[in-house]
Amino acid sequence: MNFSPDRPMLVAVVDDAPLNLTLMSKLVDRLGQTRAQAFERPTEALSWCIQNEPDLVIVDYMMPDMDGLEFIRRIRSVRNRDDLPILMVTASHERPVRYEALDCGASDFLTKPIDGREFEVRVRNMLKLREAHLAGRQRAELLAEEVRKATAAIVDRERETITRLARAAEFRDPETGAHIQRMAHYSALIARQLGHSRDFIDALMMAAPMHDVGKLGIPDTILLKAGRLTPEEFAVMKQHPAIGYDILKESSSSILRLGASIALTHHEKFDGTGYPQQLAGTAIPIEGRIVAVADVFDALTSARPYKPAWPLSRAIALLREGRGSHFDADCVDALLQTWDEVQDIRLRFRDEGEPAFAPVTQH
Repeated sequence: MNFSPDRPMLVAVVDDAPLNLTLMSKLVDRLGQTRAQAFERPTEALSWCIQNEPDLVIVDYMMPDMDGLEFIRRIRSVRNRDDLPILMVTASHERPVRYEALDCGASDFLTKPIDGREFEVRVRNMLKLREAHLAGRQRAELLAEEVRKATAAIVDRERETITRLARAAEFRDPETGAHIQRMAHYSALIARQLGHSRDFIDALMMAAPMHDVGKLGIPDTILLKAGRLTPEEFAVMKQHPAIGYDILKESSSSILRLGASIALTHHEKFDGTGYPQQLAGTAIPIEGRIVAVADVFDALTSARPYKPAWPLSRAIALLREGRGSHFDADCVDALLQTWDEVQDIRLRFRDEGEPAFAPVTQH
């Protein structure tokens, strides 16, 4: 409930004695800017309080079906009712009941028989307390919204930084922007199929495009060479994972640090024969294992100046052949289990000038 100084304050009055109920309701209505909601049955009052969130509850102790103590216990168990002021009406000699009521969550007490002046003072005090709680809650909500907006702005700037880093690498590499989009979406598909959290999937989508940022440090004579690399040239090319890691590793951004891990490990192989660290199995971070499958699949099925695109059937066969050796078998299976979505991604992020293609069924 949002706080507004102009709205009437709602006061639920609960008492099985009609005379007491009428008296307290009239006293509430006389205060001005207040409106009493009267209940003889505590079960009805509880249901109304849960659905409507009053500003104050005045409840008698002795009632059939549910006494005041049980009423307080139940209403305090409801979400967002922990700051709701509750006045319990008791006889002056019921001190043990008062102690128990305080334990249950009563805010204050009214003594029978009701004294009009005391009633007015206590109710006004409780409503001022309620106003303070609501105003504080509203300030907290406004602050939370400002934090959300500021966080969104930071994420947008972070996304822009990542995009520009990835584009910088693209300008020095024959791979296209569409490749970056496809492999990022493939990575997200795999992560989702493996059961990872939404936060991890979103972070992976943002970080995966930085997998080859280390190619910024590779000479053009090697990076853009049309033919096969010599062993010496390939040794230089194999430095790009470590270069990418060095570029990203010390960032304060968790997304860029995830990108550093991906850059370093996406050429590792599940059997330990990859590079640069020869990691094997689950020693390779999951993000590296996921991106390895996504990146290789898209590289195989995309045309490059130095090679034509492989048929999908041939690329699928290579992934299956590499299960458990080159690739984490679970990651391969996760990609192939989302085949319809894989083809949707290929259609959405086609390379410039590439014609539309018909869906292909796995064999």
